[in-house]
Amino acid sequence: MLRTIEALFVVVIVLGAFFGVIYYIELPSPRVTSSIGLKDLAASTLESLNENNFLTETVFSNDDTAWANLQNSLESWLSPNIMYKLTVYNIELSQTGEMVYNPLQSMKNFEGELPSNSETAFYTVTSPNVTFTITPEKIGTKSGRKITLYIFNCEDANGWWTTGYTAQSLALDIYNIMSPYFVNTILVNTTAQLNNLLNNETITPLTNERIRDAVIVNTFGEAVPIPYEMANSSFYEKYPWYLGQKVNAYNWTWVSIVGYPLYYVTNTDAFQNDDNSWGIYGMKRVGPAGLNGFLQGINNVGYTYDNSWITRSIGVVDFVSQAKELTNFYGVYPETYQTATRALPDSTLAQYDVYLNQDANIFEPVYASGSYYYAGATFSHIEDNVIRGSFTAIGLARTPDIRISILGILLFYRPNIFRTEFGASGTSRLVMLQLGQLGGE
Repeated sequence: MLRTIEALFVVVIVLGAFFGVIYYIELPSPRVTSSIGLKDLAASTLESLNENNFLTETVFSNDDTAWANLQNSLESWLSPNIMYKLTVYNIELSQTGEMVYNPLQSMKNFEGELPSNSETAFYTVTSPNVTFTITPEKIGTKSGRKITLYIFNCEDANGWWTTGYTAQSLALDIYNIMSPYFVNTILVNTTAQLNNLLNNETITPLTNERIRDAVIVNTFGEAVPIPYEMANSSFYEKYPWYLGQKVNAYNWTWVSIVGYPLYYVTNTDAFQNDDNSWGIYGMKRVGPAGLNGFLQGINNVGYTYDNSWITRSIGVVDFVSQAKELTNFYGVYPETYQTATRALPDSTLAQYDVYLNQDANIFEPVYASGSYYYAGATFSHIEDNVIRGSFTAIGLARTPDIRISILGILLFYRPNIFRTEFGASGTSRLVMLQLGQLGGE
């Protein structure tokens, strides 16, 4: 009997604690949790609707049945508690050359307005019956800067963390894809030419070659070419700091395509008897001090040796919504899931006044140990509210996908793409899908 009474007391105490927690705990509002993932859902829905060009053919059709089928497909794809509004815009060029978006068709499953926490995704389609000429906008022309793209192709240097590729083959791939976006695209073929570039000396007879504001792509992975004159024992460790200073002075955008940036320096003549401890000769290890020195340089402060490791392995990462949308716009389609082993923390970069460009982030960040870690993004050094050098870092595992770096550059500069048929307009359409959730605010 006594044991039965004790058991009843225990039950009363447990139930009292349970209801007490339920009474006082502040649970998240369903309205707050409901909006999570709506933007990704909108983007994936548009992609799915365009399988076998279904969406494209419909938005260029005058057949009411085709539009009804599109709405039926949309409703079958989304759950009943999702509010949607799909709007199609005709894209035309005005007489002044500006893009004009005119509403063409719309469908929705609700009356009134969407909740304030609704999300939107965009998808650009082109007519299946038209042959287009594609003209990319030259990066920098809007501001009159005529930006030059320099790609490292040095024959007297070796790469690392570029498994399956040589730096030179990567350089040619980037050249072929990116040259339409720049007034000048120039291969830096030797470390001697690199030395000229660092000394503000042009390396071609091209009249529009412009060193200031240039984009510099280092195709050598975790290694960076170093001029012979700088590859002596008293300077090579400070070389990344020197590069950072040049990024600041010339307002360069420095692009690291994979791995831990500036971990090695490479010159096959100066370091012909030195290897990176993995059997690759022609380079010397600088270690984590290379990236730290680079950040000191871009911050325009004196060099202090700091060998602290600052990156983090954060596993598999996914594209942010804007990156997914722009892969379609620019026609660059890397895998959206990647493995990040060298992600950079925002808190450490902020110590050097280097901050994330929100519109130039590629992957969803991961929060750990008080910092957000970014697997691929462009960061800028800010002085007096002015950008003084930028840094695109792709901290992924080896075997680089240069399409990720290309997407990073395009995200940062956002050049327009003009798709026309011999100057005609109205041959592209923008599909906008807005999603909300019943019960949302």
